[in-house]
Amino acid sequence: MEMYAQSNGAGYITLTTGEVFSGRLYGAPLAATGEVVFYTGMTGYQEVMTDPSFAGQLVTFTYPLIGNYGINDTDYESGKPALSGMIVGDLCEKPSHYRAKYSLAQAAERFGFPILAGIDTRAITKIVRTRHLVHGVISDRPLTPEEMSAYRWDHAKKSLVASVSSAKQIHYPGKGEHVVIVDLGMKQSIADALVELGCSVTVVPFDTSFAEIEALKPAGVVLSNGPGDPNDLMAYCSEWRKAAERFPTLGICLGNQMLALMFGGRTGRLPFGHRGGNHPVVELATGKVYMTSQNHGYVVQEESLDQRQLEVTYRNVNDGSVEGLRHLYLPITGVQFHPEAHPGPSDTSHILQQFTKSLQLQGARNYA
Repeated sequence: MEMYAQSNGAGYITLTTGEVFSGRLYGAPLAATGEVVFYTGMTGYQEVMTDPSFAGQLVTFTYPLIGNYGINDTDYESGKPALSGMIVGDLCEKPSHYRAKYSLAQAAERFGFPILAGIDTRAITKIVRTRHLVHGVISDRPLTPEEMSAYRWDHAKKSLVASVSSAKQIHYPGKGEHVVIVDLGMKQSIADALVELGCSVTVVPFDTSFAEIEALKPAGVVLSNGPGDPNDLMAYCSEWRKAAERFPTLGICLGNQMLALMFGGRTGRLPFGHRGGNHPVVELATGKVYMTSQNHGYVVQEESLDQRQLEVTYRNVNDGSVEGLRHLYLPITGVQFHPEAHPGPSDTSHILQQFTKSLQLQGARNYA
């Protein structure tokens, strides 16, 4: 199969900070708008493409060459991409890998988003790091300041999780403990990792009530990753807190932030987010440093935490931000990074193992 897609011609990204970058357009021939973010991993563009946490964003890849190993049939994190578009330096048009079925450009065309290639991604990254919240428009021509001012950049904010969460329950059979994942924009690899550990897994929509979760008789609950501002989900916190107080609970990424909000904490924006597979975190109890996979623009504000209920368990080595939480007397934990590590590194896969083992011990105690 020939994995080659031709360019759609000249393309541009116009930023709300005033800069315009020109390159070549690939993928779907349409304009795309969104928050401009940068991803620092050397690999993993297929997982990024299909990670629901990137909903509504234009993802800039800092690694120069993207697309060299193509797109395969197994590394999808969801049924379809939620991102708005990609910005890359050198797009490989003829990938080479034994599992590759499509080129990245072909996948973008198939799924309906544009890729802007031939861009100085270092320059865009520096702009985002300096100016923090930056939006942009990928199109076939530069846009004027008047045209840019007509865009409403926050119009989709409250619908992001609703737009990527599963619309119905999905069950994955297993012989071990039953885990309910509340889907806030779940990466498929979270469910896959739990199934691989022997769990029976049921994925439920984000707005599933506590009564519905309880009726499923889970051994534990996972609050998944997802896109957007955690404060937009405050209306659901009371139901999720009932579940967390009833069943052992693990929060991942957005799920970790929701745990903080449930117990009276606050969250806020990071200056430019953590997105990539090379973010070091330190475990405070041991002093051990792990390299982690991350994708988030918001963070738990440590000073807001009720120290009678929650303590910080992990901290980011680079900026000192909160990377994990633990409830002091309930079996509730959260991590800001991705222990399922797809893409890697897999340094923190033990967190899911510890969670499933805790469910086994809890089940044994209940049975006794």
